[in-house]
Amino acid sequence: MVRGVLRTRDSPWARRRTTLDRMVLKFTVSYLEDALAVFAYYKKLGERAMGQVADEHLFATLDEEANSIATIAKHMTGNMRSRWTDFLTTDGEKPDRNRDREFVDPPATREALLTDWENGWRLLFETLESLSEQDLTRTVTIRGEPHSVMQAINRQLAHYPHHVGQIVLLAKHFACDRWQSLSVPRNRSAEFNRKVAAGEASQR
Repeated sequence: MVRGVLRTRDSPWARRRTTLDRMVLKFTVSYLEDALAVFAYYKKLGERAMGQVADEHLFATLDEEANSIATIAKHMTGNMRSRWTDFLTTDGEKPDRNRDREFVDPPATREALLTDWENGWRLLFETLESLSEQDLTRTVTIRGEPHSVMQAINRQLAHYPHHVGQIVLLAKHFACDRWQSLSVPRNRSAEFNRKVAAGEASQR
């Protein structure tokens, strides 16, 4: 049976995230504000995809070399813990991170998987919310390689949507004819364009 993804909406942190989760496209010249909105969009996209598959499909693979949805999520959350913990003061690749282990033995249940997922995203959002625009030119390192804060954020803005796209692809495959579109439904582009123009829908 397919279950709803969000099990932690009653937590204080989840309530703080509600505004970002529901945010439509907002004109802004603030890099950090837009980065927060883009991260929130892809978090929600992954959750909406996972919410459309049965529990067993979270752990299914297409072949021996492929990752399951659960494994992809485990890797993402392992990366988040490493990158966003003490972001400004320690290297983004933490000494205790075992990246290879992120691709084996994912959490055994949907609930455990989503708990880790929420914890990873919480670190990301809390870290970004603590930054100022002046911090963007500061230097942080990842595996000893210097990055500006903006470069480090952009690195993850490319990384996480890449993996969310994999989750969406797998979820669409397993949901099959039960799949509910997460973007513009097929053959309804003109209708969507009219709604955006009328302020009834958003591209984000």
